[in-house]
Amino acid sequence: MQIESFIQLLTPIEEYADAPLDERRRLYEALHAKYRPADPAGMQVNDDIVAGVAVRRFLPAQLIGERVVYVHGGGWNLGSAKSHHGITADLAERLEREVVSVDYRLLPEVRYSEALDDCRAVVEALDPVAVIGDSAGGRLALDIAGTRQWSGILGLIYPVVETPTPETLGEDGPLLSRADILALWEMAANDVPKLDPHTPPAMRIEALAVEHDPLTRPLEQAIERWRSAGASVGYRCAPNMVHSALHGHAELPDMAAAWQDFCQALRARLNDT
Repeated sequence: MQIESFIQLLTPIEEYADAPLDERRRLYEALHAKYRPADPAGMQVNDDIVAGVAVRRFLPAQLIGERVVYVHGGGWNLGSAKSHHGITADLAERLEREVVSVDYRLLPEVRYSEALDDCRAVVEALDPVAVIGDSAGGRLALDIAGTRQWSGILGLIYPVVETPTPETLGEDGPLLSRADILALWEMAANDVPKLDPHTPPAMRIEALAVEHDPLTRPLEQAIERWRSAGASVGYRCAPNMVHSALHGHAELPDMAAAWQDFCQALRARLNDT
């Protein structure tokens, strides 16, 4: 698939930006369910409750180590363990580890701090060797790591870092603009933990970005600061790709290559623990 075709597939979400939230959520779930790859052979998938929070567990046929926790994206007000099923199933297969995807409560029904509490409760109950998140979920993963004594591995996929502003964000990209980010941030900002931008959220980090995404510039700047502070940070940026392209990892060659590199780097770090 070409990236232009992928953008066209997800454009209806943008076109319904002013629709009622329930309708947008249904569309988001339906689109991602429609184009989700089949589960790898032998993959066991079970819905469960951990520390009072809904989760979806992905157990690959080949299992070599301890579990990891995944936090989905969707702007804090969209998405679920179901919408990101294809990503987490593939991650579990590549890592050969159980992946537990957190179905945290969404904004605006709850505050950001309550969504963070859901994610933190699962992490504290399971004590995973890694926490990985994409987009808005990447920010939740970053805040989990940055507000507790963290010795695990942090995986960040085009996350929201620090405080986004028109000056710090990069150029608008297809499927995500600076205005989109700033509007979502306004909904969450009052409850987001205040972290020192020069203190790494974890000492072992793997990050994945895409070329056409306003979140890439601040992520790269944050990585420079984290490395200067002594953190070991692996980084790759998928050329030609856009925000949300991870959902197309099975069909977009540039995204597939960057995703494979990200997963291999995570696996290498996990195998060293």
